[in-house]
Amino acid sequence: MAPEIKYTKLFIDNEWVDAKSGKTFETYNPHDGSVIAKVAEGDKEDIDLAVAAAKRAFHRNSEWRLMDASKRGEILRKFSDLIERDQKYLAELESYNNGMVLAHAKTFIGGAVGMVRYLASCADKVTGETIPSDGEVFSYTLRQPIGVCGLILPWNGPIYIFVSKVTTALAAGCTVVVKPAEQTPLTALALAALLAEAGLPKGVLNVVNGFGPGAGSSLTHHSDVAKVSFTGSVEVGKLIQQASGNSNLKRVTLELGGKSPLIIMNDADLNVAVPYAANAVFFHQGQICIAASRLFVQSGIYDKFVEAAVKYAQSIKVGNPTDPTHRTDLRLTRK
Repeated sequence: MAPEIKYTKLFIDNEWVDAKSGKTFETYNPHDGSVIAKVAEGDKEDIDLAVAAAKRAFHRNSEWRLMDASKRGEILRKFSDLIERDQKYLAELESYNNGMVLAHAKTFIGGAVGMVRYLASCADKVTGETIPSDGEVFSYTLRQPIGVCGLILPWNGPIYIFVSKVTTALAAGCTVVVKPAEQTPLTALALAALLAEAGLPKGVLNVVNGFGPGAGSSLTHHSDVAKVSFTGSVEVGKLIQQASGNSNLKRVTLELGGKSPLIIMNDADLNVAVPYAANAVFFHQGQICIAASRLFVQSGIYDKFVEAAVKYAQSIKVGNPTDPTHRTDLRLTRK
């Protein structure tokens, strides 16, 4: 059965709201192309509202920024507990909207719980340094939250990337505006609801669904956004760097797709090398930033490797991601 779709609106200033334009867009199940739901389509006006809410939450006697760091950690630990409580629903929703094999989605969410707990523990451990200097001076560093962060998510690992970006910024005392990938907005909205349930103050987290040229571009060009974190293509990463320079020289963190090679030498053990290569190439259908997009195989083992790799690839089942007979052994360790 399909999971219940609980949230399809924008989340701004701790309220679920329609897009100002009234527009929606369809989100799909990639397994069969069926429409899952219509989701509010945010644009520049909605981004402006979300950024304003995040700015108020950061600058005006900020409950979040001025909160004891240990208290921020407690709220984030509560968030991890809620993810763990709802992990079955979140895994099903991720698989339904993203196409991820359900068994893998459960693994990713287990990792997300651990990541949130780790980052929550870091909230009260952000320290500065005293620096030896010549003369009668006292030199030190003080690390402080930067302000409003614009966080742009990829479609291939929505839950895991949401928690890595959002929890890091929140633990530091920043406020955030999240722009999910238009292909996979549903789990970001579900996680926003859990953060609100955990006790996150008003305006600290905002989620605006929409498309890159509208919502995404408006976020990266916004002069009240102090930092942008983007995971996606090299082409869009270049545009974000340009937007930073053309607006307010906001800080930018980019995780961009690469062309990772895997090299197989003549002395490789095929019993290890073939499954390892399958993990690198086929895990999550190859739609993952660390996937090996090229294989270089030394000539002495080439024919045997290709034969074994073809046989292994043919054993991987393609179909409904909720099918429990899908192979789940692609994450291997050397024996």
